[in-house]
Formats: sequence, structure tokens, C-alpha cells
Amino acid sequence: MGRTRPASSGERRWKLWSLPRRALVYVLSVELLAAVAVVATTAWPVPDGSWTAFAVLAGCAALHLHCSRWIERVRRDHSHLPHVDLCSIWIVAGALVLPPVLAVAHTALIYLHRWWVVGRWDTSRPPHRCVFTTSMMVLATLAASAVAGVTGLRDRLRAGEPGSVLDLVGLVGAGTAQWLVNTALVAAVILLTVRPRSVKDSIGSAGDNLLEAGQLALGGFVALAVAWSPLFALPMVVAAVALHRTVLIHQLELAARTDTKTGLLNAEAWHLQARLELQRTRRRPPGAAVGVFMIDVDHFKDINDTHGHQTGDVVLRRMAEALERAVRRGDSVGRFGGEEFAVLLPDVRPDEARAVAERMRAEVHRVLVDDGAGGTVGGLTVSIGVAVWPEVAEDTLEGLLAAADSALYEAKRLGRDQVRAAGERRPPHRPPAVRVQRPVPGV
Repeated sequence: MGRTRPASSGERRWKLWSLPRRALVYVLSVELLAAVAVVATTAWPVPDGSWTAFAVLAGCAALHLHCSRWIERVRRDHSHLPHVDLCSIWIVAGALVLPPVLAVAHTALIYLHRWWVVGRWDTSRPPHRCVFTTSMMVLATLAASAVAGVTGLRDRLRAGEPGSVLDLVGLVGAGTAQWLVNTALVAAVILLTVRPRSVKDSIGSAGDNLLEAGQLALGGFVALAVAWSPLFALPMVVAAVALHRTVLIHQLELAARTDTKTGLLNAEAWHLQARLELQRTRRRPPGAAVGVFMIDVDHFKDINDTHGHQTGDVVLRRMAEALERAVRRGDSVGRFGGEEFAVLLPDVRPDEARAVAERMRAEVHRVLVDDGAGGTVGGLTVSIGVAVWPEVAEDTLEGLLAAADSALYEAKRLGRDQVRAAGERRPPHRPPAVRVQRPVPGV
């Protein structure tokens, strides 16, 4: 059996140069700007007492990272899970209470320590990504520090007497400045490298941004605790580790419901959701309906045989995106395995279900995939079977799926790339008329 040779540190380091040209220029520009900003911060003096706060915050951040190492180990073992960085708690606290030069040093120290504890074992994060992340966070730290300085919040925190409305404005403003700079820098690099479907996808989900807002709020409370007494920041380590663990549990729950290849619901999660929806619909007053689709990608084996399984996997992901674009809000798309998909449509009429199915066919027709060898995979089609309860008199999800599956195979039998509904009447097949030759009298 062949063994994949692990990438050496040199190979990982030079992945930087494989970035698209515009992305490479952007990454190097951000890093250069961060380096210039670090040099500029040395012009600010370091007041007496700042080193104590610096040492306490750095110690708390290090303790947080060490206590959460097992959480990151679990995350790495499930490599499809997104990395969650909770360092903002300590970074924003440092930006609020420390002079700029120490705030920047605090941020750099946190990310250097994080790389040593976590990053050097993570092959999905080559060194240039760690350097770029640190540079972004240095710039975000300086943005928050500037707001804290302009509003006078840092001076009042250092004096141990915050409490005015202006201090609240400074606290919220500093957190907002850090969020805006960090989000803008991350969104730009995503747009230049990954090229998501929309700008909205590059700024993270509502849940991601809520988690970041929670970190910034906790960072504000850490800063207030340090202003009262530096040692009061220590209990916040417990809160940070607990938040880290809660996020991991949510990620694992999400991973257990998600098909890793397409990002859709997996078969088990889809079945559970569909079964609950059917039960709810049956308890509702007459007129309520629920629909299911069974969808099969036409001639998918030919794609794998011609272009390879990696291209086939990309086709499946693009198919999943196309199906999700076509459904209504509240509909659920799942992958059954192979090239089969299923869709749950709560509260749908038969004509509306067919319209959604036809919209899916149209979206799939527009899918184009680069095969990595200079060619393009296009002309993709799907066959769709539709079953709507109670139009289809099946009392169980299994029966409803069987009806949709029968309609799917009818669509494939009739030529593929079409929608068939369970129980749909077709025009009767009429054989060609046979001309009867009658004998002519007298002949």
C-alpha cells in the first residue's frame, strides 16, 4: 500500500508562494503594514505599573491556551471542524489597559505561544498563515488601542476610576474597531483566495459574529477587572475555557449532522428532521401538507470514470450548492450517499413542489466545474421524484420516500433530466394505427 509522504516544514513554509498573485500581494502588504505599525508604537512611553498588567494578562492567556489544549486536540482529530480562536478575550483587554507597544507585544506573544502549543502540529495551517494571522491581529489591536486612547478610557482604567458614559462609549468603540478591522482583513483574504459565493459569506455567519462579540465583551470585563486589581483577571480563565469547550461541543454536534463532502445534512439527520416534520403536519388541521424529493445525478459514474473521483467530489459540492439555491427558506436538503439527494419541503402544495423541483433542474444546468486538467464539466442534469402528503396516501416517512423513489425511477426510465410526481397520470401509450388491407371484391 502506498504511503503519503508528510510535507516537510520547508514545503509548508513555501506554500505562501503558491497563492494567487493578488492574494500574495495582499498578504505581504498586510504583514509589512503591521511591521511598520509595530515600529511606530515604540515612540509611546510605557507608564509605571503597565508591566504588572502585561505580565498578568500574558499569564492568563497562556494558562487559557494550556488548559484548552485537549479541546484543540479533539478539534484536530475532527479536521473538518473550523478552528475557533478565543484569543480576542485577552487581546482586547490588553488593547484597553496597556500602552500601544505593550499591547502589540502582548498580541504577538499570544500568537507565538498559540503556534507553539497548537499551530506547529496542525498541517492545515502552514507558517505563513500564522504570520499573517498575527499581523492582522496586531493591526486590529492597534485600532482598539487608538480608540481607548482617544476617548481617555485607558487613562481612567489605569487610574482605577472608570465609570462615566464616555467610558462605556470608549469600551464599545474599541471592541467595534477591533471587530471591524479584523473582519475586513479576513474577508479580503477570503475573497482573494477562496472566492465564496457572496461577500456576505466572507464575513462569517451570525453565530460566528455573535461569538466574537461575546469574546470582546468578556475582554472588556477583563480590562475592568485589571483596572481594579490585576489578579482579578484570573477567574476569567475559567470562563474562557468553559466557553471554548461549549463551542467545541456545538461543533461536534454540527459535525454529527453534516455530510462532510457536501456540507448538507447527512442521511440520519435528514431522516430525523423529516420524520418529525411529517408527524407535526399530520397533527395539523386538514389542508396541511409536506413534500419530499428524491434526486439522482444523471450519469454520475461517467463523470468519475472520465475526470476522476476528485472532480466528482467537486461536482457533488457544486450540485449541493445549486440545490440549496433553488429551495425555499425552511426547506432541508440532505445527501443520502453516492449521488443521491433528498429534500424536505414543509407546508408545500403539489404545484409549488413541482415549481421548486423545476427550479432545481435549471440551477443544475448552470453548474460548471473545472476538472483541473484544462477542461470543464458541464451539461449536468438530475432526475427528480416528488411525493406530497396527503396527495400520496402514505402514513410513514418510509412510505413517502418509497413513493418519491418510484417517481424518480420513472423519470429516469422516461429519459432522465425531468421531474415526475408520485401518482401522476401520464397520457396512455397509443401504439401506431395498423392499416387493415381489405380484399377488393372481384379481385
